[in-house]
Amino acid sequence: MDRATFEAELARDGYAPVERQRPPNEIEAEHAHGFDARLLILEGAMTIHCDGAARSYGPGETFEMPAGRRHAEQVGPKGVAYIAGRRTAAG
Repeated sequence: MDRATFEAELARDGYAPVERQRPPNEIEAEHAHGFDARLLILEGAMTIHCDGAARSYGPGETFEMPAGRRHAEQVGPKGVAYIAGRRTAAG
């Protein structure tokens, strides 16, 4: 997916965008967020570990993580740059 389309979808669906970069091989232990998240990978790669499975995402790929879902994150060997859309969970 291209950046303009992704950002338009974030705005349409009530997500606030945040652009981030993370260093190579960074690992974030299992955790959950208090917000829904959608990510678009711009450069590099990130692997998400969730429900006993792992999936890697590279440039142009997107994924979603609902608020409260436990997962772990592992950045690839070249680091990662991405846009994260965050939306406070309804409740």
